[in-house]
Amino acid sequence: MAAGPRRRDLGELIRLGQTVGEQLRGPVADSVRTKVASWRDPRAKLLRRRRRAKRSTAAWTGTTALGGLWIGIDAAGNSLLSFNGITAMAVTAVFAFCTTGSVRKLVALHRQPLPAAMPPPVRLPAAGSAAREPMRRLAEAEAGLAELLVQLGTPRPGGLAPLPAQSLAHAQESATEAATALRAVAAQLSAVERARDLAPLSQRGPLDQGVADLRRRLDEGLDGYLALIGTAGQAVIASGSVTPNDALLDASDRLSGLASALRELSGSDDFR
Repeated sequence: MAAGPRRRDLGELIRLGQTVGEQLRGPVADSVRTKVASWRDPRAKLLRRRRRAKRSTAAWTGTTALGGLWIGIDAAGNSLLSFNGITAMAVTAVFAFCTTGSVRKLVALHRQPLPAAMPPPVRLPAAGSAAREPMRRLAEAEAGLAELLVQLGTPRPGGLAPLPAQSLAHAQESATEAATALRAVAAQLSAVERARDLAPLSQRGPLDQGVADLRRRLDEGLDGYLALIGTAGQAVIASGSVTPNDALLDASDRLSGLASALRELSGSDDFR
């Protein structure tokens, strides 16, 4: 007689645990993704390098000042040509050399323009959704493209000049436009999946077809986004039969056209 209530209590505890787990999983996963994205953000990377160079410069400047104090104290009581005096001057000279190098590095880092901050990571669709994997790959692609554009915007080994800022801005604008359109399609796909799961069996066939069509659009759009990344990667190593700048502009135009097509197929032009 008591087995029934105990089973019901156990079932309620299991459902409660699942509910709590689902509520925690989202915020925790979002927090982890945010920290990873902030670590990979080219802007954050450059700011970290500047802070490290600033601390290093301060440390070497302090040691050089101590070395100068050592020389002054030694000169007050002994000849600078003594062993202690020569040692103090040699050590201080090394400190001064390191300080100069650190200052040059700090100045060079501050001359580099700060890249635009990456957008905060977007929460991925639910596990099991056909939209989840394309959106995960899109998030990784956005981070990769941001790093490539930073490389293309700074002088590179071999004396290669950075690509024009207008070309890089066009590539970033096209990529942002395409990512926005892709996320809109992913939101549609997730909504159709939920409708399919709730609809009567007799109505699920067309909804299944709709899910397949939307997933195909996502894959095509993601392929176009990755093509831009491939072109940017080739531009970094300055290979290919056309100039890197022309290739990047061409790929950006193709991606922009693909984003426009995605918006038209989704029935809305408000995804900019």
